[in-house]
Amino acid sequence: MFNKILIANRGEIACRVIKTARRMGIRTVAVYSEADANARHVRLADEAVLLGPAAARESYLVAEKIVDACKRTGAQAVHPGYGFLSENADFADALAANGIAFIGPPASAIRAMGSKSEAKKLMGKAAVPLTPGYHGDDQTPALLHKEADQIGYPVLIKAAAGGGGKGMRLVEKTEDFLDALASCQREATSSFGNDHVLIEKYITKPRHIEIQVFADTQGNCVYLFERDCSVQRRHQKVLEEAPAPGMTLERRRQMGEAAVAAAKAVGYVGAGTVEFIANQDGSFYFMEMNTRLQVEHPVTEMITGQDLVEWQLRVAAGQPLPLAQEQLQIRGHALEARIYAEDANKGFLPSTGKLIRLSPPAESLNVRVDTGVEEGDEITPFYDPMIAKLIVWDEHRDAALARMRKALADYQVAGVTTNIDFLSRLVACPAFAGADLDTGLIERQKDFLFPAAQAVPRDALLVATVGELLWEQHQARQAANTSGDPCSPWHARDGWRMNLSAARMIGFRDGASLIEALVKYGRDQWQITINGQTAVARGRKLDGDQLAIEIDDRRLIASVVAVEDKRHIFLQGATHILLRDDPLHLVEAGGAQGGGLTAPMPGKVVALLAQPGQKVDKGAPLLILEAMKMEHTITAPAAGTVKAFCYAAGEQVSDGAALVEFEGDA
Repeated sequence: MFNKILIANRGEIACRVIKTARRMGIRTVAVYSEADANARHVRLADEAVLLGPAAARESYLVAEKIVDACKRTGAQAVHPGYGFLSENADFADALAANGIAFIGPPASAIRAMGSKSEAKKLMGKAAVPLTPGYHGDDQTPALLHKEADQIGYPVLIKAAAGGGGKGMRLVEKTEDFLDALASCQREATSSFGNDHVLIEKYITKPRHIEIQVFADTQGNCVYLFERDCSVQRRHQKVLEEAPAPGMTLERRRQMGEAAVAAAKAVGYVGAGTVEFIANQDGSFYFMEMNTRLQVEHPVTEMITGQDLVEWQLRVAAGQPLPLAQEQLQIRGHALEARIYAEDANKGFLPSTGKLIRLSPPAESLNVRVDTGVEEGDEITPFYDPMIAKLIVWDEHRDAALARMRKALADYQVAGVTTNIDFLSRLVACPAFAGADLDTGLIERQKDFLFPAAQAVPRDALLVATVGELLWEQHQARQAANTSGDPCSPWHARDGWRMNLSAARMIGFRDGASLIEALVKYGRDQWQITINGQTAVARGRKLDGDQLAIEIDDRRLIASVVAVEDKRHIFLQGATHILLRDDPLHLVEAGGAQGGGLTAPMPGKVVALLAQPGQKVDKGAPLLILEAMKMEHTITAPAAGTVKAFCYAAGEQVSDGAALVEFEGDA
């Protein structure tokens, strides 16, 4: 077994590998970019080596720097995690040439499966079922368009070297094909350095089911059952579970054996995932093979009781698989939710910022949190905005769903926008709860998942008001303790008056709405009136930001976290955000009606889609911004005229930068 390994990755997967290595007595070396100098994986590892600037192409993706780091630290092997260089055959070859073990498959297997088109040919020879499509080398746009027309719409354009939903476009009619192809190729080039694509028939209401396979150097190969990854947004997985609901023993065996056949066809070694598109009738087709550990591997670990990273380390060290096929069993049901810094209500737009508050649910035998960040860390625009993976397990699916609902309700994040509330609605959605699964679930359930904005409930407003009052009391006590006269009555913030009781107004904003709370001070309590309704409230601070609040005859436990003028209220499993209204803060009239469009996050302008002076309709695409490895189209907010672009294609822009001078029609 290895004494020291280097982890050529970052974030939660690097932390995950470190955890197993530490348990096995293996020392670890982290690598990091300048943006990750204080990252959690760097803090956890035994050693760490700086690779270079924040951009992945200048740090994490430079194979020569990682080989050099291995030599300098004496690392005997490299665990690539997922993403970055994990499926780069040249990197695996470079390690081998320097006598360093690659904790992954042979370079030949990576090459065979790295091209989706070549993989399809191999799978056809191995008698693995294939989806109708074009997987050829001729990449002429006209030919690709012709092939798509012959296959019949809808079709899916996919980057041949892709993964993670990047470089993928659904095209529903022939008129949209060439624009979608160009966008797909740009994204594929940016993410993988290869614009080669394939085209496949898009199956209506498909399920995405993948099989975990494992092979060793002695010729043994097993499947560790299946995961259902059907719930996706922008072709990226959101919720995964194992085993797949409704899977029969016979279908599980058929898919497992097909996956093993796929692995054996390329002489596979290590952990891999064979992904299938499955029809509702149970038929299935090979989609691709990921020659690495998957993001969703924890659900397989939870139902099998196996540590797949330990399996990887043992196989890479030349040891046989720990178990044979007949020794593997499924126990219970597991779910994984990906906690992202993103705004689900704005097209899952990524969010950046400091994690002012990060309080995950308590871990146990039923609840697991895999994360690469801690409170105080920052979500930057340079990498994937994942905060954590929340994994739950129980004896059956309904119990696991209940665990997930509770765990999401207990997850508190402030400082960035997250998808936690969206995930809470998703696991409560009748379609998901009833296992009516397909890759279009989010779209067909959008009325349930994206409800119209609701006013902040009265209880949350009362909690916010009491939170302000308690914070003022806390500040007053601190000021008194540091003053020359701690007992002076002038430090008190209890509303005492000589004759009448004190009264004041505390204001908040919920979007454009101003909410005012009239507070009358009493002895050890407040009388709070909001929207004509009055309540008697008391409160006290508990640990951290947690508050115990009594409202009339009810007692609530809540948290209020202040981030500048924002107030994050965590109450009864929901998060509400208010702005503290400052009556002395002047806002320039008409500021929100300005004639420009701004960048929703830092990024790079990759294409201008209109001309200065051009008149456009509402929703017309104006430019494409690339951020966090994904393309985001900036569209016209109304019918009007494009006056000018503020940046040229290829230029970097900062968060909030004006992108387009736009004049709406009168």
